Amino acid sequence: MSAGRAKDEAESILATNRAAGHEYQLLRRVEAGLVLTGPEVKTARGRRVNLKEGYARIQGGEAFLIGVNFSPYDHARREEIDPLRPRKLLLHAHEIRKLARETESGGTTLVPTRLYLKAGRVKVEIAVARGKKMHDKRDAARERAVDREVEQERRRR
Repeated sequence: MSAGRAKDEAESILATNRAAGHEYQLLRRVEAGLVLTGPEVKTARGRRVNLKEGYARIQGGEAFLIGVNFSPYDHARREEIDPLRPRKLLLHAHEIRKLARETESGGTTLVPTRLYLKAGRVKVEIAVARGKKMHDKRDAARERAVDREVEQERRRR
């Protein structure tokens, strides 16, 4: 295997949605491909994508990524592509049905957690997520603070 090929095999993270872990309890993660135009791929490779406001929705037996902002690529032709347009997710039919069942039951949603390159292709990781209540967020913050203090004390010794 050549060195160039090994580099392509590794995942390269292009964007993350750190807020998803704070706002939601992430239950299950699924990898999906994306239908993108050429300039959108260039934007993603330039790491000019914002996942924070995004979510996924199942409509008519297909999955779509909605509200993810791909900034316009500067060197593209001047054909305007809406940076917030819905983008189709590439998933197997049985995966779409399973995600639809999980979200129809109520209380869960589909949230993009990260965008990355895998073998030269842009992929998105979608999580089935349940919204955290305010007390859950406080508990998580308290746990992080305790872990941080324990780690600091361990380093001092």
